[in-house]
Amino acid sequence: MKTLTKAIYILAGTALAACQLDETIYSSIYTEAFYKTASDAEKGLIAVYDPLADMCAGPALTLVSDLSADQSYPRAVVGRNTLTLFSYDPNYTTQRSAGRTNESPQQIWASCYDGIEKANWIIEKAPSATMDATRKNQIVGEAYFMRAFYHWTLTKNFGDVPVKTKASVNQTEAIVGKSTKADVYKQIYSDLEQALGAGLPSYPNVDKGRPSKDVVNALYAKAALYNEDWAKALQKAQEVINSGKYSLMPDVRDVYRYDREDAARIENMWAFESEGGFSPSRGSQLTGLCGPASSAGPEYAKTSFGSMFAYQSFFDSFSPNDKRRQLLDTNFVDKAGKIVAQRNITPITTQGVLIKKYQDPISSTGNLNNIPILRLPDMYLIAAEAEARLNGATALAYGFINTVRKRAGLPDLSSGLSKDAFIDAVLQERSWEFFAEGDRWYDLTRTGKYLTALSKAVNNVYPTRPVQAKNRYFPIPQDEINANPKLDQNADWK
Repeated sequence: MKTLTKAIYILAGTALAACQLDETIYSSIYTEAFYKTASDAEKGLIAVYDPLADMCAGPALTLVSDLSADQSYPRAVVGRNTLTLFSYDPNYTTQRSAGRTNESPQQIWASCYDGIEKANWIIEKAPSATMDATRKNQIVGEAYFMRAFYHWTLTKNFGDVPVKTKASVNQTEAIVGKSTKADVYKQIYSDLEQALGAGLPSYPNVDKGRPSKDVVNALYAKAALYNEDWAKALQKAQEVINSGKYSLMPDVRDVYRYDREDAARIENMWAFESEGGFSPSRGSQLTGLCGPASSAGPEYAKTSFGSMFAYQSFFDSFSPNDKRRQLLDTNFVDKAGKIVAQRNITPITTQGVLIKKYQDPISSTGNLNNIPILRLPDMYLIAAEAEARLNGATALAYGFINTVRKRAGLPDLSSGLSKDAFIDAVLQERSWEFFAEGDRWYDLTRTGKYLTALSKAVNNVYPTRPVQAKNRYFPIPQDEINANPKLDQNADWK
C-alpha cells in the first residue's frame, strides 16, 4: 500500500497540482513497485511509443506539415482547413470545436511531452530492473532515442520549448520553462549519443517499429540538418549510407504498398507500424483521407472520404517521366470498373489530384499501410544538401542527389550549378520524394522559403492563403501556458 500526500497530474509536459489527497494505489506505472522485472521494463518502453501512435493515427505528425505546405490540401471543412488558411491561434478553439485536435499542433505538443515523460521514467528506473544486461541497455537506449525524437519534433514545430530530462516526481521536476532552440539541440545530440552507445541491433535483426542503430544515426543526420550543423549532418548521413544495411527499393511504388511492407523496410528505415509491430495495432486515418469520396472502387480504401488532395500545380511540377508521379493521379476506377476523372467529382473540388501513397483496398477500418518517418532517400538528400552547404556543388553532392533521381527514372542533374541553385534543386527533389509524408513544411520553414513558396499552392478551393512571418512556428497551446507559470508564448504570437 502507498499513500499519496500530493497528486501531480502530468499532462503535455506541464503539471497541475491538486490538494491533499490520501489514496490507495493498486496499480500505477509511476510507483516503486514497477520497473523491477524485464516484463515491467518492456511494458514501460511500449508506453514510450504510444504517443507516437497518437500522432500517426490522428494523424497530426503528417497533416500539420502537409496541410500547411504547398503540396496537399484538405476538403474545406472547419477545423481541418485552419492549417491551410493559417487561421489557427494559441487557443486552437476551431480544432477543438470541430473535433480536429488530433490533427493539430496541440496534439503534437501533448503527445511529445507525454512521450518524453514516459521516456524519463524508463531512463531513471529501468537500469535497476533485474533482467538481462544487454536487453536492459537496449531498452534504455530506445528511450533516449524516443526522447530525442520527441524533443526534435517539438522544436521544429514550436522553436524554443521546455527540455524535460527528469521524471515528474514533484512539481519542481514537472514545471519547467523554455530552453533556447540551441539548448534543445544540445539535448537531442546528447540523447542520440546515449542511444548509439546502447548496443541497439542493426537491420534486419530489429523488431518492427523499433529503431536500429542506423536509424539513430538517421535521426541524428536530420536533426543536425535542421540545426544547420552541416558537417555533422553529412557525417551521420554518410554513416547510414555506407553501413550497407539499407538500400532503395527498385520500384518506388513498392515502398507504400500494404502487401510489400516487410520488403520495404530495407528502405523505409523507421515507420509507424499500423499493424503487426511490437505494440498493439492502431490504424491511421490517412488511407481514408486520401482518395475519392465514397469508396471509389478497387484501388482505394473501402471507406475513403475525399478529404485530402494534391494541388494541380504540384502534380504539374513533376516530369512525366518521374516514376514518383505515379503515386498521384487525376483519375480513378469506380466500382463499375469505369475510369472517372477526379475533376468531375463535385462539389468537393474540380482541381484535386489524388494521393496514392496510402492505398489500402483490403482493410475495412483504419489502414494497413506503414507511415514512413525516416527513409533512406532522406540520407542521400541530406548528404547532398550538407555537402553543398559546406563545399558547394561538388561531384560528391551530385552523386548523392543523382542516386535518388536514378530510382525515379530521371536523368542526372546537370553539372555546373551554383551552390544556391544546387541547394534549391535538392529542396525540390525532397518535395517530389517525400510528399504526403509530413516533411515539406519543415523544409520550407527551416530554409525561410515558406513566405514565397505558397504563391502557387492555390486553387478554386483556396484561392488565397495568408501566410505570415509568425507562421514559421506554431503558437504554444494556451492551455499549457495557463497550466505552467514558467512557460511563455512564442514572441511572434504574443
